[in-house]
Amino acid sequence: MSEPSTVTDPADPRLADYTGLTDVELRRRREPAEGLFIAEGEKVIRRALEAGYRMRSMLLTAKWLGVMADVIEAADAPVHLVEPALAEQVTGYHVHRGALASMERKPLPEAAEILAGARRVAVLEGLVDHTNLGAIFRSAAALGMDAVLLSPDCADPLYRRAVKTSMGAVFAVPYARLDPWPAALDAVRVAGFQLLALTPAEHAVDLAEAAPHRLERAALMLGAEGDGLTRHALAAADRAVRIPMVHGIDSLNVGAAAAVAFYAVTAG
Repeated sequence: MSEPSTVTDPADPRLADYTGLTDVELRRRREPAEGLFIAEGEKVIRRALEAGYRMRSMLLTAKWLGVMADVIEAADAPVHLVEPALAEQVTGYHVHRGALASMERKPLPEAAEILAGARRVAVLEGLVDHTNLGAIFRSAAALGMDAVLLSPDCADPLYRRAVKTSMGAVFAVPYARLDPWPAALDAVRVAGFQLLALTPAEHAVDLAEAAPHRLERAALMLGAEGDGLTRHALAAADRAVRIPMVHGIDSLNVGAAAAVAFYAVTAG
């Protein structure tokens, strides 16, 4: 058990993992380099621990001591107790959930490793918005996708906002990077997957007509908000598919589109 220790100095080195959490560029560079990520809120912290991530430390305000008592009891890492104002000063924002944990990252698996046991995977290109990325992971977990593959320029699924939006689903769905891009898509095809590129283009086949749920192995490709998949990614796909639209709407938010497409790929 780790007995909580009160910290009153925002410059205390024990709080170093939590400094400047709103500085996206700083955290994007620092967290992978130092092998850490931040879990925010009771449910997310518990899900990270259940998924086998090791805790480096925890930062709490007093009102969360009771709620997190069992986690504190089991923790083999230091627990820092701070006032809400100090937590805000250190992190850069109002920590309304009152509980943060610094967790150790695990080594990322190779794409071939997670493809070997999968039948339904999502392939994401250029998704840099952490909220969209977290939403896609949440849908992938809820709708039964087996894995997520990311182009090298996709955002970090373990960045705090992505983890928070996914409600910890990033811990439940295996993921890997595909590099070099898009040449590494060949490895997905060699593994037996049909590459389906989601696009609003008129030449694309409606999802219902494509019947992706009947494929032995399907890899659904999605691009970033706005521009969608690049022409190189589209050229690498086996087939272009689309979600039919009505009432003059030409596309959906990528998170919403992913949820619809994941259902179409996994249903039946």
